[in-house]
Amino acid sequence: MKENKPIIALIYDFDGTLSPRNMQEYSFIQAIGQNDKEFWGKAQEMADKQDSDNILVYMLLMLQKAKETGLPIRKEIFQKFGESVELFNGVANWFKRINEYGKAHGVKIEHYINSSGNKEIIEGTKIAKEFKAIFASSFYYDNNGDALWPAAAVNYTNKTQFLFKINKGIFSVKDSIITNSSVPEEKKRVAFTNMVYFGDGETDVPCMKLIKQLGGTSIAVYEPGNEKKKESARKLIKQDRVNFVCPADYSQSSSLDTLVKAIINKLKADDNLRELKKEFTKDIKSK
Repeated sequence: MKENKPIIALIYDFDGTLSPRNMQEYSFIQAIGQNDKEFWGKAQEMADKQDSDNILVYMLLMLQKAKETGLPIRKEIFQKFGESVELFNGVANWFKRINEYGKAHGVKIEHYINSSGNKEIIEGTKIAKEFKAIFASSFYYDNNGDALWPAAAVNYTNKTQFLFKINKGIFSVKDSIITNSSVPEEKKRVAFTNMVYFGDGETDVPCMKLIKQLGGTSIAVYEPGNEKKKESARKLIKQDRVNFVCPADYSQSSSLDTLVKAIINKLKADDNLRELKKEFTKDIKSK
């Protein structure tokens, strides 16, 4: 159902976008007795050996290593790991500040996660409550609550499906019928032009490029002070895949803060112009 106020959807990747590192690297990998290089190296080796999807393989490896080390593989355990995930500067206060700015300017701001990381770990972070929906990879649990198998594996290309779910107001991973059905533009909940996508690199390219092509805004962010990450992000704008590049500093008056507020102002002005056009058109037709 359409809202009275225009909705602006801010859609975030997680690792490298809201947090400096992969979420598993803050405590999960240590809990299974490995270091980051060992874990990701093994995951890549397994994927290469059987030409497998990297996301499915790292999830399989998480289950295997947890079982080998006797770590309980339950949702609440994964969520506990989320408590140790670090966030970029300003992220903790970002959502309230941007929500209030949107409200003051006559729009409704909604926040979404679109990540190849673990939904359960994200749910354990201190910002989990800020999101309208968290689209991310997750596990299937048996009747005892133990993880058995991947329930959803969000890879770099199938991430784009969740943009269409947001467009139509679908908040479930499993729903595909409505996602693929034809819906009149005026009945879609969030226009693509009102979407802002935040990503950190090439793994987000399909989503960032799609949003840009459909009239929305894509922002490539990078870890402040990390020249390698900065160059990777700058390459995306040179290739015309994103609209803007900014340091991942979400604090008050940062360049990212200033940019997003300017985008909100523009989208509200665009909405005002559309409403004026309707009035003028109606007036002309009535004469």
